[in-house]
Order: sequence, then C-alpha cells, then structure tokens
Amino acid sequence: MSTQPTPFDSTLQALGLLLPSVVVLGAFLYYPGLETFRLSLYRTLFLGQQTAWVGAENFVQLLTSTAYHHSFAISVLFAAIVVTGTLLLSIAVGYLLFTVSVGSSAYLIAAIWPYALPPAVAAILLNFILHPNLGVFTHYLEAVTPFTLDWFNSGPQAFTVVAVVAIWKQLGYNIIFVVAAFNTIPKTLTERATLDGVGHLRRLRSVYLPLMAPTLVFLTVMNTIYAFFSTFPIVDLLTSGGPGDATNLLIFKLYRDAFEFNSLGLASAESVILFALVAVLMYVQIRVSEGYAQYGA
Repeated sequence: MSTQPTPFDSTLQALGLLLPSVVVLGAFLYYPGLETFRLSLYRTLFLGQQTAWVGAENFVQLLTSTAYHHSFAISVLFAAIVVTGTLLLSIAVGYLLFTVSVGSSAYLIAAIWPYALPPAVAAILLNFILHPNLGVFTHYLEAVTPFTLDWFNSGPQAFTVVAVVAIWKQLGYNIIFVVAAFNTIPKTLTERATLDGVGHLRRLRSVYLPLMAPTLVFLTVMNTIYAFFSTFPIVDLLTSGGPGDATNLLIFKLYRDAFEFNSLGLASAESVILFALVAVLMYVQIRVSEGYAQYGA
C-alpha cells in the first residue's frame, strides 16, 4: 500500500510557504536594521544625505555624552518601574478576576479596555485628567490632601506621571494573559488548597505563580519592549521630554536627534545601542527565569 506524502516532504514547497514571511521580514525588519547600522557610521543631514564617513565616532560621542548617560539611566529606571509595576498590578487584578464568581465578564472588560485605546489617545485623555491646572483628578487631590501636583515644573513628578500612565496603558494587555493563565490551573489544585486551609496570598504565591511562570516570563519580555520602544507617544504628548530632561527617555531623545536636530547618523547610533540594550535585557531575563519557569510536563 502506497503512503501519501505529507505536505512538508518537499523542500521547495516548504521554501514556498516560508517565502512570504521571509520577504516581509526582509523588507520591514532586516533591511531597515542594516540600513540603520550603516547610517550610524556616517554624519548625515536631513533625510539621510551622507556628508562624511565617521566610523565609530557617533558611538564614541554618545558614550562620552553626559546628556546621553542621563537619558540612558532614566530609561532603565523607567523600564524597571513599568515592568515591575505592570506585572504586580496585573497579577493582583487578575487574581481578583479569577476568584470572583458574579459579573466576572464585566469586570474583565472594565480592566482591559485601556489597552484598546491608541497610546496617543490615552496620553491626551490622561493629560486632561492630570493637568496641573485643569485636571479633574488634580483638583480633588489638592482639595483633600496637602499635595500639589505640578508635573509641568517638577521633574520627579513628571517622571512619576509618565510611569503611571505607561503602566495604566499596558495593564490591560497583561491582564488578558494573566487571567488566561489563571484559568488553565487545574481546579483540583484550588480545591485541595482550600481543603487544606491555604490562604489566598499563600495560595497565590506557592501554588499559582509557579504554574504561571512561563506566562510571566513572556510578559516580562513584552513589557520590557513596550517600556523602551512603545512609550514615545506618552512622553511626547504629556511632557515632551521635560521638565529639564526628566522624562527624556532614549526613544524620545532618538526622535529629537533625528527629526528636530537632523542628526540621523547620531540617531541611528542611538537606535543601534537601544536595540542592543533591549536584546541583552531580554536575554538576561529569559536565562534568569529558566530556573523558575517550567514549560510542559
């Protein structure tokens, strides 16, 4: 009896199936990446017109720049706060959604709807709510507490506001995965823990979180990418990098050097460094978490 060949017995067929993905990745990922690295070796004018080959001079300029050191430091601190805060809040909210029995769907929709907002819309909305002079939240905060919210002139306050908005915007994305991870936990474990008198906090820490480790590793990586690359609209619309460069994150500094100061070569070098930084951070995160996350049985 002859056997029918499987769809992947043909190398040419496999290459044909992969070709669309290879073309898209090559056109929109690999080629722009190589072009960015090439531009980082030149001193350029507007629209990338090459003026002189400078080699590693752009990288040396960045590594010896006090302003770049400051932007680098606050970006790492910002990412640490956003990643940690988003994970902790999403676990807390996700656990509450997992344990509630009435109205869970409505609560879930309410928890994840900010993720549906485009970052620019979310930034404009939060700017209206938190505005030092016109904000609704600011008005009542100053009315009932001794605090004065003036993040237009206070660097630490501006940094805090941007971090809070970034966490709020990313929270819904994390909650979706956290709730899904909670729902994959066998009910027998919950029943046994309940019969043994295990409290909610201990159950979360000792039973649920170890089983959710692969999901948490994934979210850590995705939140790191988000904190470094996807928070540009929030910074641009809320603080424009100020006051006093307090929120001048690497991604925003890169934009300003490229499109405000027309230093595309220097901005390309910043892009290469930012990519390398995030790649190293993700590698470290995955390697460190390998001892804690269990994939499969």
